[in-house]
Amino acid sequence: MDKLDFSSGQSWYSLSVSDTESRLATSLEQGLSLSEAEERRKTFGGNVLQNEEKPSFIRVFLRQYRDYMQIILLAAAALSLYVGNVSTALLLFALTLLNAILGIRSERQAADSVAALKKMMKTTTRCLRDGALITLAIEELVPGDVVEFESGDIVPADGRIVYSAALEIEESALTGESQPVPKEIAVLSSGDMPIGDQANMGFMNTVVTRGKGKMIVTGTGMNTEVGKIAGMLREVKEEKTPLTKKIDQLSIAVAIIAAIALILLISIGLYHGESFDDLFTLGIALAVAAVPTGLPVVMTLMLSVGTMDLAKRGAIVKRLPSVETLGSTSAICSDKTGTLTMNQMTAREIVVAGRTLTVTGEGYYPNGQIQHVGGAPIASLDPILLPMVLCSDATVSDGKLVGDPTEGALVILAEKGGLNTAATRAEYPRIAEVPFDSEYKFMATFHAMTDPNTGKEIVRCYVKGAPDVLVSRGVSYIDTNTTVSPLAGSESAILAANDDLAKKGLRVMMIAYRDFDPATFDSSSVTPESIRDLTIVAMVGIIDPPRSEVKDAIATCKTAGIRVRMITGDHGTTAGAIAGQLGISGKVITGAEMSAMSDEQLRASIDDIGVVARVAPEHKVRLVQTLKEKGDIVAMTGDGVNDAPALKAADIGVAMGITGTEVSKESAEMILTDDNFATIVTAVRQGRVLYDNMLKFIRFQMANLMAYILLFLFAALFVGAYTGIFAPVQTLFISYFVTVPVGMALCYDTAAPGIMTKKPRPKNERIMSGWFTVRMILVGIYWGAAPLAGYIWIESTGGTPEQAIAMTMITFILLHIPFTANLRFPDASIFTREFLTNRTLFIMFLVVIAWAVILTEIGFMQSLFGTAALGEQAWFVAIMIAVVALFLGEAGKAIARRVLKRSPAGAATPA
Repeated sequence: MDKLDFSSGQSWYSLSVSDTESRLATSLEQGLSLSEAEERRKTFGGNVLQNEEKPSFIRVFLRQYRDYMQIILLAAAALSLYVGNVSTALLLFALTLLNAILGIRSERQAADSVAALKKMMKTTTRCLRDGALITLAIEELVPGDVVEFESGDIVPADGRIVYSAALEIEESALTGESQPVPKEIAVLSSGDMPIGDQANMGFMNTVVTRGKGKMIVTGTGMNTEVGKIAGMLREVKEEKTPLTKKIDQLSIAVAIIAAIALILLISIGLYHGESFDDLFTLGIALAVAAVPTGLPVVMTLMLSVGTMDLAKRGAIVKRLPSVETLGSTSAICSDKTGTLTMNQMTAREIVVAGRTLTVTGEGYYPNGQIQHVGGAPIASLDPILLPMVLCSDATVSDGKLVGDPTEGALVILAEKGGLNTAATRAEYPRIAEVPFDSEYKFMATFHAMTDPNTGKEIVRCYVKGAPDVLVSRGVSYIDTNTTVSPLAGSESAILAANDDLAKKGLRVMMIAYRDFDPATFDSSSVTPESIRDLTIVAMVGIIDPPRSEVKDAIATCKTAGIRVRMITGDHGTTAGAIAGQLGISGKVITGAEMSAMSDEQLRASIDDIGVVARVAPEHKVRLVQTLKEKGDIVAMTGDGVNDAPALKAADIGVAMGITGTEVSKESAEMILTDDNFATIVTAVRQGRVLYDNMLKFIRFQMANLMAYILLFLFAALFVGAYTGIFAPVQTLFISYFVTVPVGMALCYDTAAPGIMTKKPRPKNERIMSGWFTVRMILVGIYWGAAPLAGYIWIESTGGTPEQAIAMTMITFILLHIPFTANLRFPDASIFTREFLTNRTLFIMFLVVIAWAVILTEIGFMQSLFGTAALGEQAWFVAIMIAVVALFLGEAGKAIARRVLKRSPAGAATPA
């Protein structure tokens, strides 16, 4: 091991093959010995990525207690225990356990769903050990191993290419660029070089699309480029979601209000001579009453229902609050390849002698047609399509490609024109070839056949490659009638047509041929120099097409006030063309141009940017961070390893479940099981619905909080109940058997009309605005005073203390009905058909009435809660108090609409 010169920071692309062999102490002929490989495995570890350390159950459990509401509940439980109220303390602690268990259960369900996405197959590679080529798991590779691969293989580690036979590797998982990279063995520059330009290197988890190759492994596991990106993920700080932050703020506000009320009550009690111990017990009762103990449970259940619904629609959410985060998303930064596009190259146009044929259909299925516009049709497509099949190595079956994506597009194009690929290749076998090389930019194959025009036996050479190269080697071209015409004078027109296709974002491939005499043809003498005097056949414009549903999804995002930006490793021209087709607005800049901008310049120009091309992982992270600093709630989508840091840096990362790498799935908060960008829009809508319904519950809960506090204060001031009107057990019963069920009914409300036509909520928007705070206070005054008025009325008519308490309880309970109905529609009247859409809410109203009856009419409930039966007159008064509350709420909304000009159209009413 002393002779091994290995450094993870070494620029291996700048070393020759022999230098690489020497520094890694290996042999191209023998490879490593088994003993040496084992020693290196002990030193460098296995060729695996270290997943982010999974938290222990204890850590996950304790994480559930970071929420302020949980902390407040624990504090109330501790105080209850301190004053000797053990039953209340145990009940409050049990509630925190319930909240924690629900949170853990939801996280575990999401984790199980993510685990189910992972492929359980072992990947192997061919490696040279002790002079023999063996097959072994990629996890066993070490630096210095010599590995071989061919079309369809996964590159098992990072390595220096030492042999290339028409080798091309698709590196979109790392670079974001869908075009395969031709590989060579020549030494490259010693300066810093982007991954996409390191043409003599192979990188872990990329795919060989063409040819054969051999490399010396230079990096394994976390020392690979993939591993470096995985390491970057741990540097990204995890932040609380916007919802969690707002609930924390609300919890603090609740605690402050309760503390002020407690100080007031204790001060009043001490002034009137009550003992501090009794007043402290009152404080516990008030804390139980004031703190919205049901809020964590209802929120968890709402988000849990939302995550289950999204899972059915193709989106797995790892953590519950992420659903709401999507609802407030104002910016989506999306990877292009495989997310906005299909990651399946498709021929779109054929140019023959100046005429353009359009091609329909998408992906690697032969569904589609070759169409022409007016004029005389092409005499025959066979001379155009035959080279696409014969001068290609790719095979396509049932939509699955093996080989180069561009060749796959040409093969499918030929099949759309009626050619049978397998039969055609069998009919015209290849007798010689010139493999593709990036130096001369073309591929040529030779086939024995009969000239369709003369009937003579010939050897035809079919060529495909870069248009400028083939034009420079051409002497003629065929026109739409398949007749041959001299090329001289037409070169500029052909190259102009090439430029027109390129401006549309199409990758252009030219097809040509040359005939040889079979009597003099020598397959052993075929060289790139012999590919000349060509007859140009056609040019084909190829692109990775946008997904059909994405354009509508982006249009919906625009209507919803969400800005979509494309981030890609592709060239700016191609990216800009795709963006235009999808409806993504804004200028195109490159990652290099972004790097040249200062933070201030980037923030100033960010609104004008729609596409960032030729990006590296750090560019994506910087874009996300800039948008967050600007105040956006950012969702980042992607499927490659290079997307992972940005996925984690975003407010919510969205990974692709099918094409996505494991690193991207680990980094994301949400995984799309259908790889459908449109599913994001569905998730955004669901998030908005959840937040809208959550606001209904929170406002209702806050009004309930104000009612409790004011009821206790009024009781102390007007009836001398300095130690409380309700006991802790009574307040807990009302909270969990009346308030929570009614609140849960709001969770199942349908979506508000036009919910996807409103702008995203501002990042700093408060849950309780000034107007709603005023409304909550007014509601709280009535809700707190009316039950106490009932208490006073019962006492004044000679009723027992138990009847007075019963009157207070049933009045307080029945008032849940009118205030829920009014707060559900903040601006619009309840006397509309929309009011009837939530059947669950009406069922809960019946439950509320049933509990009011049970608490006062059932014997053991009377004993448990200190109540007594009420007469018909008392029930009539309690019901009328609720009816008056209903009409007062309607009158208040009517006044607000007139004075504040609040339109009922903006109300959050169900569809």
